[in-house]
Amino acid sequence: MTTDAMITEVVLPGVVEPDGLQLRRRPMPVPGRGQALVQVEATGISFAEQQMRRALYPGQPKFPFVPGYDLVGTVRAVGPGGDHALVGARVAAVTKTGGWATHALVDLDALTPVPTGLDPVAAETVVVNGVTAWQMLRDADLTAGQTILVHGANGGVGSVLVQLGRHLGLRVIGTAAVRHHAGLRELGVEPLDYRDPDMAAHVRELSPGGVDAVFDPVAGPGVRTSYALLAPGGKLVVYGNAAAVGTGQSVIWIFVKLLSRLYTWNALPNGHRAGFYNFWAGQLTRRTAFRRRLRTDLGTVLDLLRRGVIVPQIAARYPLDEVSAALVFAEARSRAGKVVLEP
Repeated sequence: MTTDAMITEVVLPGVVEPDGLQLRRRPMPVPGRGQALVQVEATGISFAEQQMRRALYPGQPKFPFVPGYDLVGTVRAVGPGGDHALVGARVAAVTKTGGWATHALVDLDALTPVPTGLDPVAAETVVVNGVTAWQMLRDADLTAGQTILVHGANGGVGSVLVQLGRHLGLRVIGTAAVRHHAGLRELGVEPLDYRDPDMAAHVRELSPGGVDAVFDPVAGPGVRTSYALLAPGGKLVVYGNAAAVGTGQSVIWIFVKLLSRLYTWNALPNGHRAGFYNFWAGQLTRRTAFRRRLRTDLGTVLDLLRRGVIVPQIAARYPLDEVSAALVFAEARSRAGKVVLEP
């Protein structure tokens, strides 16, 4: 690596439309102690970046910054004291920001090996999405034969969640636009139209006793319906706030109202449980344990991908310099799965 080598990265300068994203060239960064320089082969567009460009993502950095929640790439250098055997290894990492670039500095303890032979774009589809789905299902404490309802079953998280659910022997009902129903049926899902005003009634027809868990990424008014569809002892898992987009309301206020509602529901003597899944829970107070759990869970999901248990759902692939078009495509949600950038 020469000292005059350059990298390209995408900069989010402020609250802008997708065409307001900027490409920036700068000198190749040098990894410090505890860091690796990763040449990015695939990085995804998730709902988090869609919120960040609207300044709606809780805890996002101050503008300007480089988005990119996760990545898959090859280690090109390690910092002082690092294991040089890592150089040349393909790895995956959840970065929260910084992934939309040709190269990124990543903490060594955030790296997870990618199994040999896996396509980096396929691996990218299950990094943050796969870990999220795996952890939510595990924490819901479900057993084979039970029924779950997955809203947004065609999305990045939803498409992995339904596959993991079927792998665990669960019956899966999924809501999505009608154009995605054929693909969901191929994954073993019983699809319903999320726009149907009688959607809840159709869920009750399919599962008269209620569902054992509902996974809801919206957190809007429909969360009451999700809760009402639970079977005795069932659990509602909210893991996003898509309802905040386009409302003009404070995300923090929406989140506070949601947590207050969940807390109230948990106090009811009906045996139901309700909670909000936070990917970053424990990052600040138990960093070592958090990183260890993340690496273990990501390794598990990548192995399931390698074994063919999970079929990667790739909505589209774009080069880094077409990031604006990629973001427009991702926000249109016209195809199931994840939009991936290939720097």
